[in-house]
Amino acid sequence: MGAIALAVVAALAVPVLVTLSARRLARAAAAHRRVTTRAVTALAAAWVVCAVLGAQIVPGLPVAADTVAADVFDRARQVRAGLNDKETLNTQLAGDPFREVPGERMLTALRGKDVLFTFVESYGRVALEDPELAPEVDAVLDGGTRQLRAAGYGSRSAFLTSSTTGGGSWLAHATLMSGIRTDNQLRYTNLVRSDHLTLNGAFKRAGWRTALVMPALNRAWPEAAFFEPDTLYGAKELGYKGPLFSFSSPPDQYTLAEFQRRERGPGRTPVMAEIPLLSSHLPWTPVPPLVGWDDIGDGSVYKGTARADRSAEGTREAYRQAVVYSLRTLISYVQRYGDENLVLVFLGDHQPARTITGDDAGKDVPITVVAKDPAVLDRIAGWGWQDGLNPDPQAPVWPMESFRDRFLRAFGPQSTTHS
Repeated sequence: MGAIALAVVAALAVPVLVTLSARRLARAAAAHRRVTTRAVTALAAAWVVCAVLGAQIVPGLPVAADTVAADVFDRARQVRAGLNDKETLNTQLAGDPFREVPGERMLTALRGKDVLFTFVESYGRVALEDPELAPEVDAVLDGGTRQLRAAGYGSRSAFLTSSTTGGGSWLAHATLMSGIRTDNQLRYTNLVRSDHLTLNGAFKRAGWRTALVMPALNRAWPEAAFFEPDTLYGAKELGYKGPLFSFSSPPDQYTLAEFQRRERGPGRTPVMAEIPLLSSHLPWTPVPPLVGWDDIGDGSVYKGTARADRSAEGTREAYRQAVVYSLRTLISYVQRYGDENLVLVFLGDHQPARTITGDDAGKDVPITVVAKDPAVLDRIAGWGWQDGLNPDPQAPVWPMESFRDRFLRAFGPQSTTHS
């Protein structure tokens, strides 16, 4: 409490004291105008000379570093880009090739299928290729490939280059579903205010029920209208009664079980759903074990399963365990609830934080399509994606924003090449 009080006082005092100091300095400068003018002129001239000569007091630290000027220039460039972004976005929106396509000519090759787009939080390329992380993650994916193949399922995998890294999941979600690169908040705000056709909207136009499943959503979310859901499941609607895990959300297995119960029960018409899975979200707290799908109930089964030892929280080890849990959950879901009419697309939203990736990692994330009906995978044969759940370093890499158009072309009648 003392620390909080001190922080509040400091937060209030700093701007007040800086303002008073600036006013005092201004009065002093005004009172000694001639001296002030000469001093500023001399200092400016000295700065220019030092900058030209590259003078240094400490090796590697120029007296007249150009970082301030560069930063000012960069900020000005960002402001200008922001002001022009809406015009750029409007041009992109106007060029949408699917804007006027009628519903009966969309997604005809998926009629009768339940199609799930599932984002695995922070599931980045690093999880498949880092020497400390990859052995167990690769083992889960390779084992899952064999298990699903034995049950009659095929899968194809590649990489997408996300629009964000280390966070900003909503930017990646908007990028994939809209086909418009969304890499900053201004672009996101302008995009969701438009009537641009998303993958969600395309399925709805073509006759699917559409659902958004947001397990950590606990407040109003007006932007949801952009994705045209018939049903929005937030934390309240999912009815979870167990302990909260990472990012104050239920475990991924509960999220999928509750979605299954509500949207894929007997007699339901085909559904298209967008489902973020959050068990692998920072701070990568301990994850529960997988339980029997019939035992999940309202989530009370998880009480007492959260491990008391939280010493690994936020570490690479905790990240690895969380990603492994999410992937195992998805594989188990397909084994338990998959059928001829399930099409699962799962992918990472972005790479994890730099504490996991290091400073030089890119923005690539894995993406996989799973289906039991071979006709589904035949439609994407021209993509050149690799067989199985685990893409290797030579797998194709697409910009994330290119996925919407490729998907709509592959599964619509307007394409004969399925490219």
